[in-house]
Amino acid sequence: MNISDKVINRLTLYHCILTDFIEKNIEYISSKQIAGLLHMDDSQVRKDLNLLNNSGKSRIGYIVKELKISIEKTLGFKKTKKALIVGAGNLGTAIANYGNFTDYGLQILAIFDNDKEKIGKVINGIKIQNIETLKQSVKKGEADIAILTVPAKFAQSTADYLIESGIKYIWNFAPKVLSVPDDVQVWNENLMGNFLQFTCNI
Repeated sequence: MNISDKVINRLTLYHCILTDFIEKNIEYISSKQIAGLLHMDDSQVRKDLNLLNNSGKSRIGYIVKELKISIEKTLGFKKTKKALIVGAGNLGTAIANYGNFTDYGLQILAIFDNDKEKIGKVINGIKIQNIETLKQSVKKGEADIAILTVPAKFAQSTADYLIESGIKYIWNFAPKVLSVPDDVQVWNENLMGNFLQFTCNI
């Protein structure tokens, strides 16, 4: 099933709401409740949920646990994706310390950096390794994704090194548009763009 990025983003937000409802022991949820919590149109929520083949009950709503499982199956949460973090600065450290990635099927295997003062330190149980050893990890088939969190001026050269090492998927947090071959996929996480979008009307 081909699902647009916007729909995927909304489904992950619905999933967060469902997780919260389960923790509160709430059995049912309506599309109107979801829409109200996200300040969006009820019809859009229903349209998104129709993609899941999970029909709600008239006047009752959706069974929270079943809807959560449907989202997880549709978005592939249960299929583990293995990742490396490249760049052990503040952002890379924050990502490594984020504990909820495993709930969404993302496993952080290793962290790499070229700073001798950082190499050998442990973040959330993961030892920072010399980036020169990254090729060995990739060749062993230990990772599917590289999470790039280096400064902008080093982003392209680091991406080139990742691609040379065999990485085909890059989650790019660096404020830099990367030039990559056609067989390499890049997802740019535009933190400043999201911030400006949020604050433009303030």
